[in-house]
Amino acid sequence: MLKARTSLLNRVLARSYATAASPHALVFLEHRQGDLDSASLSALTAASQLGGQVTGLVVGSPEEVPSIVEKAKKLNGLTTLLHSASPQYSTLLPETVSPLLEKLLSQNSPFTHVVSAHSSSAKSILPRVAAKLDVPAVSDITSLEHDAASGSTTFTRPIYAGNAISTVRASSSIPIKFFTVRSTAFAAAGAGDAAESEVKALESVEVSDAPTEHIGTSLTKSDRPDLGVASRVVSGGRALKNAETFQSTLYPLADALGAAVGASRAAVDAGYADNSLQVGQTGKVVAPELYMALGISGAIQHLAGMKDSKLIVAVNKDPEAPIFQVADVGLVADLFEAVPEMVEKLKQ
Repeated sequence: MLKARTSLLNRVLARSYATAASPHALVFLEHRQGDLDSASLSALTAASQLGGQVTGLVVGSPEEVPSIVEKAKKLNGLTTLLHSASPQYSTLLPETVSPLLEKLLSQNSPFTHVVSAHSSSAKSILPRVAAKLDVPAVSDITSLEHDAASGSTTFTRPIYAGNAISTVRASSSIPIKFFTVRSTAFAAAGAGDAAESEVKALESVEVSDAPTEHIGTSLTKSDRPDLGVASRVVSGGRALKNAETFQSTLYPLADALGAAVGASRAAVDAGYADNSLQVGQTGKVVAPELYMALGISGAIQHLAGMKDSKLIVAVNKDPEAPIFQVADVGLVADLFEAVPEMVEKLKQ
């Protein structure tokens, strides 16, 4: 009887000391034209905040991958770097990339989290893989906190065009937690002088009967900074009347400031600017050091894409325009008079 009680007590004590598995994140690192995407570097920072190991994954064509691997293996916070090269990965189609991730995350996978930037490619790939593995995915997170004791991870994410913040807890019962990261909420990880991460090659998973085919990519080329990562942004709205006026008014100011050019949805819908310049809930989310809103009324959909900017300057002739409620500096004036004057002052 005494022996049986001792055995039972030992089992109880053993259970009381059991702990959750240490987090191990897999970060999907995107790249373009030979450079790592800055949003993916923000995703790496977010993954590092989990407090465990971080493994990066680079996927691309045989011509692209070697140079990207050389850059990625030096990133701070990365412990291991996986890479897979195949001609079918030259364009990241969900139908061709997903099988590779499914294979990597199946069969006793060591990964507890899968992380990526909230990009158009990742928004297509990660939910697809999560559904295949029968686990949920959390999108566009702005903060995270991992509880090592319970194995749960708590995220915050904006909802209702940024007017409310949702707190989501992924419990330990979810074996792999998928999430995408809002890049403006996390600093981009940089390269360090520390030891390089361990590099391992993965065999590609060939898909012979992919239902979709990449036909071509059309990119808007500009000598100005990229809108998504620029430290200064000059945006125009419907008040700029037409495409010619949009360019002749905004571009000189943007050039004088070394800024990227953005636009409201109303300006894009009216044909004043390309849709790649749209800032807002259905466009790009930016958080530059300086954001200038010229002739933009401040609809809630636009505010959702720029209200985290460090300094917001608004020019509008309507003193009741909603944009003034979020602006740090507001000027009630005719932009066609105010903007040329600003350009002249900046050139002096």
